[in-house]
Amino acid sequence: MKIELSIIIVNYNGLKYLENCFKSLIENLKDISHEIIVLDNNSSDESCNYIKQNYPAIKLIESKINHGFGIGNNEAVKYAKGEYLLLINNDTILLDDLKQALNYIKSDNTIGVVGINMLNKNKEYIPAAGNFPNYRNMFQFKKLLSLGLEFKSGNFSKESYEVGWLCGSFLLLSKKTYLKIDGFDKDYFMYVEDVDFCKKIANQGLKRIFLPNINYIHFVGFNPKKNPMLIKGYKIYINKHFSGIKKIIISKILLINSLVKTVKLTLKTD
Repeated sequence: MKIELSIIIVNYNGLKYLENCFKSLIENLKDISHEIIVLDNNSSDESCNYIKQNYPAIKLIESKINHGFGIGNNEAVKYAKGEYLLLINNDTILLDDLKQALNYIKSDNTIGVVGINMLNKNKEYIPAAGNFPNYRNMFQFKKLLSLGLEFKSGNFSKESYEVGWLCGSFLLLSKKTYLKIDGFDKDYFMYVEDVDFCKKIANQGLKRIFLPNINYIHFVGFNPKKNPMLIKGYKIYINKHFSGIKKIIISKILLINSLVKTVKLTLKTD
């Protein structure tokens, strides 16, 4: 049987999440011919043994080094047989049938990538889409998520929305598009690689679409100590997507943001 969808999961010490993640995928992909591929980034827990013993049908790739998120996906996609790809985090639970989302992207060749509605562990709405970096949102990262009242509240009135970027914990796209943009940029290890990924799709003239009526849980966690990784990611992004005076100005803005965050963190820890 021809495989329609390849599910790609990059795992690093995610043993505690795997059972619920796999079960939710199997339950919500019943009507789709699919395969599940896990790229393990040299985990030190029992992730690989667990997969081998409990899910032998899953294609497991055991890396001897930690590639990070983006390169890990790139490596896994090399083994994918599906016409379409679902890149999904290990700490997720898919709540709805994915057929609608797959049919949506198949119906319109101007769509480059699709994302769906993200909820936290308490099933509360979390923004899963945003604007591309500009002068305003590099002062305050929260402005990256300023897509209007509906995206702030999580109360949506339409079936679909065109956005800038989509959260990397769930990205549905054709393998053709993935290969066309050469996958994730290798300069990112973690954070901002999804923004860059969507920017490359946008540069191909393709839409990034958010579907609010299909849901998944993401056990997302963030604390201010991770801000340096965000700053580093946006520095890489600016170097790649800005030039001339614009690059100089937005780099200065990001530097100010970084200094403010450092001062705030220092004051909190004192």
